[in-house]
Amino acid sequence: MTLHLYDSKTARLQPLIPVSAGRVGIYLCGATVQGPAHVGHLRAAVSFDTLVRWLRRCGLDVTYVRNVTDIDDKILRKSAEAGAEWWAWAYRFEREFTHAYDTLGVVAPTYEPRATGHIPEQIALVRRLIDRGHAYDDGRGNVYFDVHSQSDYGSLTRQRLVDMRTTEDEAQIDQAVEAGKRDPRDFALWKARKDSEPESASWDSPWGRGRPGWHLECSAMSRRYLGDEFDIHGGGIDLRFPHHENEQAQSHGAGWDFARLWVHNAWVTTQGEKMSKSLGNVLSIEALTQDFPAVAVRWALSTVHHRSAIEWGDQTLPVAAAAWVKFSGFVERAISMVGEVSAEDIAVPACELPAGFVAAMNDDLNVAGALAVIHEHLKLGNIAIDEGDAALVRKQQILVRSMLDVLGLDPASPQWRSELGVGSGSVGRGSCAYGVSAEHGALDALVRALIAERAEARAAKDWARADALRDRLAAAGVAVADGRDGASWKLV
Repeated sequence: MTLHLYDSKTARLQPLIPVSAGRVGIYLCGATVQGPAHVGHLRAAVSFDTLVRWLRRCGLDVTYVRNVTDIDDKILRKSAEAGAEWWAWAYRFEREFTHAYDTLGVVAPTYEPRATGHIPEQIALVRRLIDRGHAYDDGRGNVYFDVHSQSDYGSLTRQRLVDMRTTEDEAQIDQAVEAGKRDPRDFALWKARKDSEPESASWDSPWGRGRPGWHLECSAMSRRYLGDEFDIHGGGIDLRFPHHENEQAQSHGAGWDFARLWVHNAWVTTQGEKMSKSLGNVLSIEALTQDFPAVAVRWALSTVHHRSAIEWGDQTLPVAAAAWVKFSGFVERAISMVGEVSAEDIAVPACELPAGFVAAMNDDLNVAGALAVIHEHLKLGNIAIDEGDAALVRKQQILVRSMLDVLGLDPASPQWRSELGVGSGSVGRGSCAYGVSAEHGALDALVRALIAERAEARAAKDWARADALRDRLAAAGVAVADGRDGASWKLV
């Protein structure tokens, strides 16, 4: 079955037909490193991480480019307000984003180009657009794209030019740039240096010292690393206009076919509003992982369809942690019983994974459908453990871990294995994963009381009550694993 992805431009599912057979090129708009990373910023990185993992599992050679915008109006303004060099300010937050990506187990891109590292390519693109009649300079160092010159302008977002007031990002409009436009809907390709800006934040060009407009870098860098035409362009849904519309106009104006498919992820919201710094509802990775393991954050971001908004609330991480405990508990029990399978064993090709899982992932990355299949195999694995069927336990360990690995959530992976307490003792034997201190002894007694109550519910086939007790323990940070010699527990 061919992977189908929802293409924002055509507003329908489209098959992925690579430009080059067996290879896929992806360009994802990455961070503008103006401030700290929060969970809303990381939605796109995690969503596209799942896509990249699935494509590679399908045997495709993926070139994945995720840029860093390290120069723009916001960075210059915020660094000046803080009394910092703009480049130091940008690098500080670039490192914070990298740390956040690493914390959540996001696979590193093939290339991670910076805007400031590709100034010659951007200047060359501006000159090409002028030569082709799509751009003009105002004689004061600014260069603009003439939106009327591009017949398909507005096609990405299905808008008419006559209905638009501006094609600039509202936060980056200033009168010095607006003054030289022939039409207020034209957008800036190159901005003349202002006296109020640092000399180091400008470069020599045929139009005088200045710096690129926000949209220019992505057209130049995507071509540099992926060619005139590539397979998938991605980013948050908020980037569709004006950023991606303007990227497409620049690239088409230059004579390049550009992106075949446009894939956009939805926002993370709090109380129905997009998570942003201006709303004051920012949740940093550092803050979130003080009370919950990073894998719970990854679970919350990975297990919702990329085109569905995630409403972040007080119960988001407790629910995610409880869900992950069910799978990590099975993997822990399976390893304790039959040993840990190798990384090569869990690298099961897509064609050998359960058909339902493959069908779900190929249907626009339907992670909910994929999780339902993983749950089925989790159940089979737990039954096999209870029945002492070692061969089936090993098989289900391979399948469950392999499918979870596609979502970046394999409990025994190097990324998450520190959260896995393989070999912890049985509660029935009076031990726990964290030693025998007085505090743990008291906790052990309380936990064992709930586990005993759960065992009674299971014996009475009151599965709802048994699951409720297990979830209650999970919400408190206690993972329970059932074994042949009784139940064991550990803190997560």
